Amino acid sequence: MREILPGIFTWSRFSEPHAYDFNGYLIRDPSGNLCIDPVLPGDADLDEIARLGVAKIVLTNRNHSRASNTIRERTHAPILIHPDDAKHAREQGTTIDGDLRIGEEIGPLVVTAAPGKSPGEVVLHWPERRLLFVGDAVIGNPPGRCSLLREKVMDDPPRLRRSVTDLTRLDFDALLFGDGTPILQEAKPRLLELVQTFGP
Repeated sequence: MREILPGIFTWSRFSEPHAYDFNGYLIRDPSGNLCIDPVLPGDADLDEIARLGVAKIVLTNRNHSRASNTIRERTHAPILIHPDDAKHAREQGTTIDGDLRIGEEIGPLVVTAAPGKSPGEVVLHWPERRLLFVGDAVIGNPPGRCSLLREKVMDDPPRLRRSVTDLTRLDFDALLFGDGTPILQEAKPRLLELVQTFGP
């Protein structure tokens, strides 16, 4: 586990089929630490996560349950997801304890809608620090660039493109991806470059 920005830690698992990293995040916050889209940590990292403590586990979409049950077992933190993605996550064996609501604040993060890949996809915006945590709406691949997943895994590709276009209205400088390489500065121009490829 490494600290990539002050108070923000990440750990990764390389996905052979995708040829890029899947990332989990831990945010240290006085109101309670947050764990976002956790991938399976190694034993030492899991011990460190448990030592630091987790108040809530936040899933950006139905496919990012990943190691959330493992983190829940060690920290007793509830797992939260948008209601529209909860059924699928439960069917995959994830214990869901509560809902994420659009516009709700979870610690310093604002839950923001980004449907299209799945109906309940959200991003997590930290306005004060100009950060955006993104699950499957956009990926960081190749490194330093933004791209979309293949259309065959999207529920509604046109809706996703509209959602991603809407994200460019937010104020952010860093994109912290669940999939791929985070962009820690000047990320908004990279997202705008992707949006420009969408056409009319």
